Amino acid sequence: MFEPVIAPSGTLLGLLQRGRGDGTLHALAAPRAEALAALDHCVLNDPRRDWQVENRSLYYARLYLDLHGGLREIEAHLFAAEDHLDTEESRTGLALAVLGHLASYGRQDALALLRRYAATGANWAWALDELALRDDDTALRSLAGPVLARFPATPEGDAELAAAVRDAYEPRPWRLWAEDPRETVGARVRAAREQGSFDRWQRQLRPSGPRPGWSVQAVFDWAQQGLERGSILHGPAARCLTAVAGPDDRPLILQAARSGPDGARCAALHYLAEARDPAVLDLIEAAASSPSRTVADAAVAAFERMCGEAAVDRARGWVHRPDALGTSAAGVLASRGGAQDAPLVLGALRQAVRTDGPDAPSLYPLVDGAGRLGIACAAPVLRHIYRETASSALRGRTARALAATDPSFATGFAVECLWDCEETTREIAALHAETGDARVAERLRRLAADPAEEDEVQTAVRSRIGRDGPTA
Repeated sequence: MFEPVIAPSGTLLGLLQRGRGDGTLHALAAPRAEALAALDHCVLNDPRRDWQVENRSLYYARLYLDLHGGLREIEAHLFAAEDHLDTEESRTGLALAVLGHLASYGRQDALALLRRYAATGANWAWALDELALRDDDTALRSLAGPVLARFPATPEGDAELAAAVRDAYEPRPWRLWAEDPRETVGARVRAAREQGSFDRWQRQLRPSGPRPGWSVQAVFDWAQQGLERGSILHGPAARCLTAVAGPDDRPLILQAARSGPDGARCAALHYLAEARDPAVLDLIEAAASSPSRTVADAAVAAFERMCGEAAVDRARGWVHRPDALGTSAAGVLASRGGAQDAPLVLGALRQAVRTDGPDAPSLYPLVDGAGRLGIACAAPVLRHIYRETASSALRGRTARALAATDPSFATGFAVECLWDCEETTREIAALHAETGDARVAERLRRLAADPAEEDEVQTAVRSRIGRDGPTA
């Protein structure tokens, strides 16, 4: 999937792509045709950098409802010829998820599109999962024929069917189809379910990892062989070392951590970090400067997993390094440092924004740390990150930090956060937004009555309704 192109944060399209609450508010105030065009663009061109941690579907579905938007553009996108040329889930997943939410709000046109796409579309499994949550038994049973027709009655087709049944996110349709009296439906689905269970059982009987009685050297060899095959086994190998290593093995492990082959060296570093070995911090510092990217990354990852004051104290000395270990040290101070580390965390936060922009991965722990340590003078840079980041996950964490550092949050960003695409951000807003604003009172009432809203958000809303009275 290509990196999405995000419009400037001050434009309607940019706000909607980011999933900001102001996006909804601006769309409702804009000419309807302009708002719908921007909304369609977002749904048909997924703006998320990581769909596994960022939400947009409910946000966009609610806006379709508020704008009384039609689904013609989504229909054209789903059933275009490109659907059978580009079969990646990223092309249609967001559109299907939006249709699923619209169906749950009673939009029959959305339900019809999902049924049609499940029968004929390339990403049929996603559409079927959406229908499994919302459609009736009769409609789901009618899809058995077109779905099963995708799998020819050959050994290869049966194997693909077994994999599809086994990997289905929502099992309801397959359970209904297994009850079908027709030989070509019920019997075939039951056989596929049994084959999937048998495949899992066989994998359990043929584990490919370490065996009891392995030596420390055997574990190192296994980690190295995995790396040569392209498999990263540092973590599992470190856990194996915990099981097989004794006090007499420490010299061998230290030697591997200093100069062993990359796979063994990485495993040894992880093991020593978990064991809090007194030599590990010096070894990590040396490994972080290794010409091997694999070793340097493993050293940083091992350090990030360490607990205890020794690691925090060493982070204070490393935080000014211009490499990945320095970035990691700043994150350690942000998550585990004390009040005396606030200036170092603030400096790292500002530097990360100046150097890498408002979407830098290193900002996540630094933003959390600014909130945890209550760094009030971090509020201006946090407000900048909130406005500019394309990541709704980072924006939500920034909102939490602003709630702890910015006195203006309750009457400012918290209000728009009630319309945000992330439920955790809406929850923060429900707890902090100033109810003297008429928009807040109305939005809290609407969230409390919305059956699609998350339980945590509604709990926060009801706590405000009960406490503040006038919003009830």
